[in-house]
Amino acid sequence: MYKRILVAVDGSENSKRAAEHAAAIASWDTNAHVEILFVLDYDRTRTDFIPNIETDDLHFKHQERLAPIKGTFEKKRIAYELVIKQGDPGITIVSFANRGGFDLVVIGSRGLNSFQEMVLGSVSHKVARKTKAPVMIVK
Repeated sequence: MYKRILVAVDGSENSKRAAEHAAAIASWDTNAHVEILFVLDYDRTRTDFIPNIETDDLHFKHQERLAPIKGTFEKKRIAYELVIKQGDPGITIVSFANRGGFDLVVIGSRGLNSFQEMVLGSVSHKVARKTKAPVMIVK
């Protein structure tokens, strides 16, 4: 049923759980293929979190955060591809998902309270509203 699965990750605990759910679903079909999407927002990352780090070092740090997520699929021998894009996470995930012909999109929830979600919106909320494929939000 779910042959093409997109899992959007950011290295957080919620995205690790989303990857675990995506791997479990992908294991139902030996022909399933998972694309792991990680969106870099270099401007925000460099100014908000790590102001004096070089882009290559930043990329390496992101790869370290993604290693456990990739390991989730490697342990279960599930075919996957890691895709790294740059841009606004919500917009980039929705665009990638809608152009990719996915059967399912899996994303972690940030756990914002309802007031914060109403005022700020969240990436998972945007993806759920604007993606054509079914979306699973994992807490």
